[in-house]
Amino acid sequence: MAYTTDQTATAELERRDTGVQWLNCTGTYGSGQGVTPSAGEQSVATVDCTGRTEDGRDISVKGRVTKAVSGSCVRGDLVARVGGKQVFRVSGLGTCEGTPSPVRPPDSGSQPGRPTVTVTVTRTVWCEVEPHCRPVEGK
Repeated sequence: MAYTTDQTATAELERRDTGVQWLNCTGTYGSGQGVTPSAGEQSVATVDCTGRTEDGRDISVKGRVTKAVSGSCVRGDLVARVGGKQVFRVSGLGTCEGTPSPVRPPDSGSQPGRPTVTVTVTRTVWCEVEPHCRPVEGK
């Protein structure tokens, strides 16, 4: 969740002509005491990002995240400030819907004029061997 917030907030700031030198986000879920949400419940995580613009101004992005799709999108309530001034307040960043692949020319085995769509399914898999690789709060 923190990584995805970092990626999508950076992209949005850049889109708004704010050069981001660096941005670092952390996230916590619940009380921060090692509680992990179940897959079926509506989860709320808190995100706190700090950074710096290319021209030396401070960046902060803070808020609550209710949904995160790895590297693609976050949903919730997020506020970004640059140099103390609010740049955006949004209910989501990025695109959560799957993006089909481009239509390619039909090969000899397909029907002419029919688009080919690729569906990507993302799964989070936790490694069992390394202790530092366990689920992290906020993910």
